[in-house]
Amino acid sequence: MTHPEETRMNATRFTRRLALAVATLSLLAGPAVAQDSYPSKPIRLVVPFVPGGVTDSSGRLIADFLGRRLGQQVIVDNKPGASGNIGTAQVAQAPADGYTLLLAFDGTMVINPHVFAKVPFDTLKDFAPVGKIGNATLILVANPEVPAKTLQEVIALSKTKPLPYGTSGIGGTPHIAGEMLAQRTGARLEHVPYKGGGQAMTDVMGGAIPLVYTAVAGAQSHVKAGKLKAIAVSSARRSSSLPDVPTFAEAGVPGLVGYSWVAILAPSA
Repeated sequence: MTHPEETRMNATRFTRRLALAVATLSLLAGPAVAQDSYPSKPIRLVVPFVPGGVTDSSGRLIADFLGRRLGQQVIVDNKPGASGNIGTAQVAQAPADGYTLLLAFDGTMVINPHVFAKVPFDTLKDFAPVGKIGNATLILVANPEVPAKTLQEVIALSKTKPLPYGTSGIGGTPHIAGEMLAQRTGARLEHVPYKGGGQAMTDVMGGAIPLVYTAVAGAQSHVKAGKLKAIAVSSARRSSSLPDVPTFAEAGVPGLVGYSWVAILAPSA
């Protein structure tokens, strides 16, 4: 994810644009809307993952900025399950009145329709874009007790015994990146899907799993505190948040570059 200060700046710009759009729509709609100006009640922001992950953290940051800007409470509502499909489908079926919004994740919106036999929403028809929050740089981290410090050592270790790695769910960008790593290097990695990145992070720090593929924003504080060991980031350049951590290319796997994005969507109607 972008640096926290940059994220806050993006959030401020985003809420200003949304407030401007709301004001413009009110003027175009005329007196009828002025009698009951939006928002006249709390807004629900559905996060289709459990609390604690980077997607959830992004949603809470935006909810705080947006609530202060609009003068109305924005409530984060976690609806996890099926790699984000359950909460996303609830927003698709919600009244199109502006009081139910979705924190969208590329894994749910772009990858899931190609992974699941049936998805309970149509990405292109059921949602309208409101605004992009930002990109997430991905990172592979390990429990400090894992006897490997570099990516090449992790790959070599996995060939002696398969290494489980946790992610926020099946079909998410971290899952795809992990499979790409296995295909390109011959690493024996076993995917362990969670309902969100927060629980995966808890388990890797507790030693239940050796590896997690996640976003830098969710892992950086634990890396700096020594609770996690950073292996490599799957970005074209090193992350400004963790400048000492090499990219996958620098670690011997060229061309493995992957990002995630997070955005706000609304029911298309």
